[in-house]
Amino acid sequence: MFIIENYSLAVVFCFITMLCWGSWGNTQKLAGSRVWRYELYYWDYVIGVLLLSLLAAFTMGSVGELGRGFVDDLLQADASNLASALIGGVIFNLSNILLSASVSIAGMSVAFPLGVGLALVLGVFINYFNAPQGSPVFLFLGVLLVIVAIVFNAWAYKNMGKGGEQQKTKGIVIAIVAGIMMSFFFRFIASSMDLQNFECPEVGKMTPYTAMVIFSIGIFTSNFIFNTAAMRRPFVGTSTSYGDYFAGSFRLHAVGILGGIIWGIGNLFSLLATEKAGAAISYGLGQGATMVAAFWGVFIWKEFVGGPKINRTLLTCMFILFLSGIGLIIYAGL
Repeated sequence: MFIIENYSLAVVFCFITMLCWGSWGNTQKLAGSRVWRYELYYWDYVIGVLLLSLLAAFTMGSVGELGRGFVDDLLQADASNLASALIGGVIFNLSNILLSASVSIAGMSVAFPLGVGLALVLGVFINYFNAPQGSPVFLFLGVLLVIVAIVFNAWAYKNMGKGGEQQKTKGIVIAIVAGIMMSFFFRFIASSMDLQNFECPEVGKMTPYTAMVIFSIGIFTSNFIFNTAAMRRPFVGTSTSYGDYFAGSFRLHAVGILGGIIWGIGNLFSLLATEKAGAAISYGLGQGATMVAAFWGVFIWKEFVGGPKINRTLLTCMFILFLSGIGLIIYAGL
C-alpha cells in the first residue's frame, strides 16, 4: 500500500488536492447548462468518483508490503467505522449537489469561494477539535483571512448587473447552505481511519483507500434520493428525467465521469496526507480549491466581465487574502 512518509510530501499532495477540487467544476461548465443540465451531469460525476475509488483500492491500496491490502482491510473493519465513512459520503453528496446548483446559477467564481470557502472555515474548526494537530494560532489566523476573502467575493458578485437580485440571492444562499453541510463530511471519513498510523492501523479502523471506497458508495447510493429529488424539483428551470440522462451523448457522459475522477483523486490524496499533516491542515489546504476555482471563473470563464471597476480591487484582495490564508495554514503544521 502506498503511504506518505513525511510532511513535505503531504503538503504536495494537499496542493494536488487543491488543484483537483478547484478544477472539477470546469467539466460541469464544459458540459454546458443549456445542453446538459447539472442534475444529469451529476450522475456521471458520482460514477467517476466511485470508479476512481475502486481503481485506487485495487492498485495503490493493495500493492506493496506496507499496511493491510484493501480486501483484508475491508473484512476487518468495524461496522461503526464503515457507517461513519458511509455517512460522510451521504453528507458530502447532498452538499455537493447544492454546490453544483449554485455553480449553475452564480458560476464557479462565486459558488466555490462562498460555498467551499465557508466549508474550509468551519471544517478546519471541526477537524482540528476532533483531532488537534498544528499551531492553532497560525491555523485560525489563516482561516480568518479566508473569511475576509469570502466577504470580498460576495461583495463583487452583488455588484454584478447580470440577473435579478432574487437570482443572485438564491445563488448565494444555496452556496452558503452547501458550505455549511460540506464542512462536516471530512470529519466522518477521518474518524473511520487510524490517523496516527496508516501502516499498522488500529484493528477495526480502515486505511484511506478502504474509507474512500465506502465513502464513495455513500455518495452513489444517496444520489438516487438526492439527485432524483433535484431532477424532479430543480432549483432553476423545468424538471428533467432519467430518459434525458440516457439520451445524452458519449462526450457528455465522459465529461461528467472525468469530473468525478478529478475530484476523487483530490479526495484520496487529501486522505493520504492526513497522517502526516493532520485532518485540519489536510482538509484546510485542500479547500484552498476556492482560490483555484475563482481563478478559472474570473480569468477563463470571464464570469465578472461587465462589472464595475471596484470589482477589480475586490477580486485582487480576495486572491491575496486567500493565498495568505493558505500560507498560514501550511505554516501551522511546520
